[in-house]
Amino acid sequence: MADYVLEEKAGFTVFGLGTELKSDYTDYAGINKEKSDFWQAVSEDGRLDALKALATNVYVFAVNEAVNNKMMHYAGVMTEASVPASEGSRVIQFPNGEYLVVKGEGKTADELNNKLAGIAFGQVLPEAQNFAYVGGPNASVVMGQRNGLLVGEMWIPVVRK
Repeated sequence: MADYVLEEKAGFTVFGLGTELKSDYTDYAGINKEKSDFWQAVSEDGRLDALKALATNVYVFAVNEAVNNKMMHYAGVMTEASVPASEGSRVIQFPNGEYLVVKGEGKTADELNNKLAGIAFGQVLPEAQNFAYVGGPNASVVMGQRNGLLVGEMWIPVVRK
């Protein structure tokens, strides 16, 4: 089984800029392309830099959440700033509780996010005997760099079975 830990986390808030994912939830290639295109757009048009300027730390979140029966994906940061919500933006509440944490590294944020999600949802959760993901927001978090690679974690709220 993949390397992971269960970790207690205090609830936290992420402010995110989002996009609705239109691909079927089983179309991983389509979903990954939509996410990649979204990240390229927010990086190129300055929205990601503006978001980072609001951040209380260096973490950049890629958040997945079902909202009003839509699959949403957000670029986000932890912030204490009072940010007015606009079209496509959202304040995302992560609950107090236990989280599945999968650690990894990648050459790009895309590679890191895809690798972490693949391990978490493709290996750890299907094989888990004593805990389960029951919904709510989940995120991959780029936390820094080491040896020329991006380092990060996937955080998924779980409950004990």
